[in-house]
Amino acid sequence: MTSLRLSLASPSSSPKLLAPPSCVLAARFPSWRPVPSFRIFRSVFEGRHGLPRLSTRSRRASSGSPFRCFASVLTPELKNTLDKVVTSHKVVLFMKGTKDFPQCGFSNTVVQILKSLNVPFETINILENELLRQGLKEYSMWPTFPQLYIEGEFFGGCDITVEAYKNGELQELLEKAMCS
Repeated sequence: MTSLRLSLASPSSSPKLLAPPSCVLAARFPSWRPVPSFRIFRSVFEGRHGLPRLSTRSRRASSGSPFRCFASVLTPELKNTLDKVVTSHKVVLFMKGTKDFPQCGFSNTVVQILKSLNVPFETINILENELLRQGLKEYSMWPTFPQLYIEGEFFGGCDITVEAYKNGELQELLEKAMCS
């Protein structure tokens, strides 16, 4: 679990990863394991660094919610395009990189599984288009990549694919997909 520490540092500072004082904690608590923590600066909350200003005063009055709503990235045009892509191929993998040059260990794992099963599949590099990357998260309602689609249906990410491969479910599903 990641803990957030808020620091009211100067606006010119940039966010940095802080290392916990592991030598002190390890001496007092032998079973202690380091957990990454991030410092969030006041400048982030003031709308600097390209992030929206996190002011909720005007929103709270109208909606009653302290949280700000953001517009959907998944436009109707993008949704139609994604529908066409996932239905035009039996197996589609949205991943970081390409099948010949994966740029993520999780993406590489899924590529290796599909190659070992001798299944023809298409890959789409989500790193080339930020709109596609964000829209796909909404489209599948899955926050991480890679995302595997079989016969137009979202199958899962790396962990689900590995588990299904180990217990034989993936092979069965892909055989059915290739026969239809």
